[in-house]
Amino acid sequence: AIPLQPLCLCMLARILAPARKRALTLQYLLNTSTTTTLNKHTPPSYQLHNMSIAAAAAAQQGHMHASAEKVLRMTSTVAAMTPTVDVTNVNPNAREAKYAVRGEIVAKAYEYAADIASGKGSNLPFDRVVYCNIGNPQQLGQKPVSFFRQVLALCDYPDVLDNPKVEELYPADAVARARRYLAAIPGGVGAYSQSKGVALLRQEVAAAIEKRDGHPCSPDDLFLTDGASPTCHYLMKTLLRNKSDGVLTPMPQYPLYSATLELYDGSLVPYYLAEEKGWGMDVNHLKECVDKARAEGTVVRAMVVINPGNPTGQVLDEADQRAVVQFCKQENLLLVADEVYQDNVYREGKKFTSFKKIVRDLGSEYADFPLISMHSVSKGFYGECGRRAGYMEVIGINDEVKDIFLKLASVSLCSNISGQICMALVMNPPKPGEPSYELYEREKNDVLGSLKRRAVRLTSALDSLDGVSCNPAEGALYAFPRLYLPDKFCAEAKKIGREPDMHYCMKMLDATGVVTVPGSGFGQVPGTHHFRTTFLPSEQDIETVITNITTFHNNLMKEYS
Repeated sequence: AIPLQPLCLCMLARILAPARKRALTLQYLLNTSTTTTLNKHTPPSYQLHNMSIAAAAAAQQGHMHASAEKVLRMTSTVAAMTPTVDVTNVNPNAREAKYAVRGEIVAKAYEYAADIASGKGSNLPFDRVVYCNIGNPQQLGQKPVSFFRQVLALCDYPDVLDNPKVEELYPADAVARARRYLAAIPGGVGAYSQSKGVALLRQEVAAAIEKRDGHPCSPDDLFLTDGASPTCHYLMKTLLRNKSDGVLTPMPQYPLYSATLELYDGSLVPYYLAEEKGWGMDVNHLKECVDKARAEGTVVRAMVVINPGNPTGQVLDEADQRAVVQFCKQENLLLVADEVYQDNVYREGKKFTSFKKIVRDLGSEYADFPLISMHSVSKGFYGECGRRAGYMEVIGINDEVKDIFLKLASVSLCSNISGQICMALVMNPPKPGEPSYELYEREKNDVLGSLKRRAVRLTSALDSLDGVSCNPAEGALYAFPRLYLPDKFCAEAKKIGREPDMHYCMKMLDATGVVTVPGSGFGQVPGTHHFRTTFLPSEQDIETVITNITTFHNNLMKEYS
């Protein structure tokens, strides 16, 4: 940054004052001009406007020639020509934040899709765009769970419940559930609820967590949220005081974490997952990362763990989870457990265990261990992304801090009510013996079985390509293959100012219509290249995706070898 230029002030003093008063005028301008600093983003007209304020003050004190009035009018006019809001004068943290899964590649994909839809895409080498960039199951054909939609429909249009034949139209348990929910929501789904969420719905979620973990869960520790993302925003807003505060974040990571750290002016403290060990964690490496950050002046406040992993798909063993909890206790770190893929586990011998259970199983010594856990309705076998629903459970944190979380939730009044209902349904589905149970189980098993087959098919196909290695997806919804790209290709990418994996994904889109995300958007070991793709296209469509990616990759390797 450069201080407000004295040279400019000298010029202004020369214009505004007669010779005998120039020195006095210059001194006054220097003393009264604001201390604003200028950088490459500061528009020249803002600089002039800043000086005009000082000039006006000087005129009031009688330090200027009468012609100053004309100059002041000129500077005000120029300043007024500066846009009230443009990219040069917005919050720099907002300007610099990046979110890879919705970036340049996706914008180009939307253009292609619009051309195809309008009949202008006849010159493209593909006839449809396949969005494998984001975990958006229903966009790619996954069917919603019938029971969830039935209850939601009845809550949205409760007049149907007054129809004498309602139980001929809907299962009796769906009708009963809708009536129970509506009785607990004054005004129905169109009204605000408590900022934490509807009490009955939080009670149902708490009971389900208690059943899952075998340990008590208080509804008072729960916030029903618009997806898992608000939890991250609440956390970063509350924890980060300035740039010296940092959060230990996995690399690769879901870009929500890097984006919110940038947005709220915090520091990302990376720890690298070991690709050669199935994207596992090493506590010794964690210690090295924390010690290094602290030595550089960063106050490490928290550690994020994504389990099952995104974009990496690993499922942590309980021994690794215990080691993480013990590490966080030793280092006085808040543990943030992103568990939105807890229903997506495919690998034989693997299972999901919540960090809440790990903490409670460790006994009374960990009774006050600080943990924030989050879940969402967007993934799993339900994939209700557009509902924007999730929960945040807060334990081991004092009431004063919880009150700050409540205040932040209150700023938005409450999360959407239909989403709150959907979260309760995900955690409290039909039970054995209820009319909807058999259909629910069949739909769940069909989706999860198909996802498992697609995961195996895609990761094995990618791993078989020359210049690609790909770990199996133990869980979640993604493959994250590593690319070993030719030097010639990397040089071309550098020449046009792109990361090699970004260049690769853009070329893949141009050639196939398949939308993926470069690994550079998630963070990766320097010098390595990856991309993330979902395996959400249907079993028929995934074969087409594999064929198109294989053809593209082989052609690229041949062209640049």
